[in-house]
Amino acid sequence: MSNDAGTAEAAGTDEATPVAEPIPHGLGASLPPADARAKTEGTFPYAADLWAEGLLWAAVLRSPHPHARIVSIDTTHAREMPGVRAVVTHEDVPGAPLHGRGGRADRPVFASEAVRHHGEPIAAVAADHPDTARMAAAAVIVEYEVLDPVTDPEQAFEAEPLHPDGNLIRHIPLRRGDPDATGAVVVEGLYRIGRQDPAPIGAEAGLAVPRPDGGVELYLASTDPHADRDTAASCYGLSPDQVKIVVTGVPGATADREDQGFQLPLGLLALKTGCPVKLTATREESFLGHVHRHPTLLRYRHHADAEGRVVKVEAQILLDAGAYADTSSDALAAAVAFACGPYVVPNAFIEGWAVRTNNPPSGHVRGEGAMQVCAAYEAQMDKVARKLGLDPAEVRLRNALATGDVLPTGQTVTCPAPVAELLQAVRDFPLPALPKDTPEDEWLLPGGPEGAGEPGAVRRGVGYGIGMVHMLGAEGADEVSTATVKVQDGVATVLCAAVETGQGFTTLARQIVQDTLGVDEVQVAPVDTDQPPAGPGCRGRHTWVSGGAVERAAKMVRTQLLQPLAHQFGMSTELLQIADGKITSYDGVLSTTVAEALDGKELWATAQCRPHPTEPLDEAGQGDAFVGMAFCAIRAVVDVDIEIGSVRVVELAVAQDVGRVLNPAQLTARIEAGVTQGVGIALTENLRTPRGLIRHPDLTGYALPTALDTPDIRIVKLVEERDVVAPFGAKAVSAAPVVASPAAVASAVRAATGRPVNRLPIRPQAAVVTA
Repeated sequence: MSNDAGTAEAAGTDEATPVAEPIPHGLGASLPPADARAKTEGTFPYAADLWAEGLLWAAVLRSPHPHARIVSIDTTHAREMPGVRAVVTHEDVPGAPLHGRGGRADRPVFASEAVRHHGEPIAAVAADHPDTARMAAAAVIVEYEVLDPVTDPEQAFEAEPLHPDGNLIRHIPLRRGDPDATGAVVVEGLYRIGRQDPAPIGAEAGLAVPRPDGGVELYLASTDPHADRDTAASCYGLSPDQVKIVVTGVPGATADREDQGFQLPLGLLALKTGCPVKLTATREESFLGHVHRHPTLLRYRHHADAEGRVVKVEAQILLDAGAYADTSSDALAAAVAFACGPYVVPNAFIEGWAVRTNNPPSGHVRGEGAMQVCAAYEAQMDKVARKLGLDPAEVRLRNALATGDVLPTGQTVTCPAPVAELLQAVRDFPLPALPKDTPEDEWLLPGGPEGAGEPGAVRRGVGYGIGMVHMLGAEGADEVSTATVKVQDGVATVLCAAVETGQGFTTLARQIVQDTLGVDEVQVAPVDTDQPPAGPGCRGRHTWVSGGAVERAAKMVRTQLLQPLAHQFGMSTELLQIADGKITSYDGVLSTTVAEALDGKELWATAQCRPHPTEPLDEAGQGDAFVGMAFCAIRAVVDVDIEIGSVRVVELAVAQDVGRVLNPAQLTARIEAGVTQGVGIALTENLRTPRGLIRHPDLTGYALPTALDTPDIRIVKLVEERDVVAPFGAKAVSAAPVVASPAAVASAVRAATGRPVNRLPIRPQAAVVTA
């Protein structure tokens, strides 16, 4: 992987003079993560590493069936096993029996009358040894009446209700423009997107410790600790102040990180036994427990004029939510709103549904909703170009969205939307050289060494994907974060409940304070629910709202620091500046260091950041539902062996709308990681669930892309047009490349083979060309 943006050659000198490496400082610098060394040395404290005196171990019994009635549950044998301290079922839940994410409580802590998906929790055990706990969980006798599972989301409309709330979670009909509008050409397509697992590096783990006041503390890798606290308190029958969540090190998160199906039993066991209880999930349990990306069925019809300009888009989008609602309503809103892509479409008629099935639950995974529709609308743009005999990039340029244009939801795009600029950048970037037809370069062929057929069967294709995502919550979500900045003895401390999930918030917070106060040493306090809430770590929220709160608090401290000096010299604080640890006035009369100005003072301030409000989509799918949007264009170059269908991604050229680069190294890493995740979606990642049963719930059966599968990633352009309503003007960068790269790879495979490629991940048979 490499980054071609902003490269320059240093001027040569005659003599090599030793120069001290400058220490990265403030916004715009590549400040390294504070925890990088601990993580690389293996000393970083994750939840799986925690210990407490008198520790017990937990295990959860999960359903082996995707759909069944529970006739009886017998825990007698499990309770009588030596070393077992407690067994809990639905009868031991003292508070609210239902919980859920996305504001919808529809999931039981433990199944009681029925199981609705493979892996649903039924009972939990605490014992003095992890093996004892697992054996005791297996000794719980459950009598099932097995039922036929509903696994086809299209059948969910006519099937018997799988849940008291029914099978339909949400329906969004979007109507805009003239329904009778037609174009010179019409193209149609049916597309299927598979189930992707977030596959966190570390499986779920946690520790629950009972408190003397009858409450409990949960040590978890939570990405939304306050929401998890409130859910736990409700289920335990406690007040929120009796439950505390302490966030441990998060071993990667590209989705809702923690499965509440093990969080909640963990606290119940601690409360019941009066002892600390720990659970470390196996990889199989992790696959069974947490949510996945929504499998999606999409039907599209595009009308275009003779020049390739889109006249009308008609689409039907069906999201498989699995057994419970979770965040499916939010994912559907994104899918319907962005169903036409970053293109100007005057007439749009979209129907979107999210339905329950007996498949594993779906929920928030990076780019949810937007990724699925991007694969479909970009395939449609390729079909329009092919039918008219036009260049695929040119067709996209003729339809490109720009600032001031209107989305099919009726919302005007007020943020920077340099879609045409991004596409032109990747289109004009030089193509990679063709591989040499020599034995020593066989590894360059699709399938690796000895994995491909004859080199003569390899075809090269070039394709494009343009993705758009929304930032922050949508449809009236109250986005707010609170932060406190303290300065004492020359050291600044940031207190904010924004969880570091790998997105780099702790590094950003340090940079903001360095930039604002000129203090080199900045510490970010560990996160727990004693701090004010900051919300979930997704959709670029913490860069915007939590970073904004840190900046406001730091500016308030800056004013406290500068006011005595300004008063002494009879000037406004606005006439003083802080740079490189020094305070100077506009006229040069005042010049002192930050350390001298602090001189033993203790300064602190607390501030909030809340973006402008949004509104829900109405009955016609209309409304200003999003705070802001980000865009990404990717050109994929692939080599396809058309005889055996193997695909090698040669290069992905990326141009992205980033608003402002706050940390170049971190931004590059985030884009490269998002692109790599997209390659997995395009080619390998598909969690198979025949008849609702998860097949191969491990990292051997679930094929993640490795370093050997990662292509050359060329970041050819970063458009820094600041969003004026966002703190620092920056935009979220992780989700947009995840959305665009699978569509780009599929487009390139279509170009190489002439096949329709209407399913992700791309199966080998879809890339085989027969004579």
